Amino acid sequence: MSFSIRMTAEERSLADSYAKLHSLTLAEAFKRALFERIEDEYDVTVADEAYQDYLDSGCKSTPAEDFWKELDEQI
Repeated sequence: MSFSIRMTAEERSLADSYAKLHSLTLAEAFKRALFERIEDEYDVTVADEAYQDYLDSGCKSTPAEDFWKELDEQI
């Protein structure tokens, strides 16, 4: 799939500079930036859900030792 993006001359210059700095093509730079943003937003969503679960549990946490035991039992 391909698509086009309209940019001002200033935006294009900035994007070109970024790509060059990281030894990427412009397409690779945009693709990397897009997927990094998606991953970041996913991580925030997962963290928010985990925090809400923690609050819903009455702010109870599991000792790390119990967590590792539980993982060992699942293997």
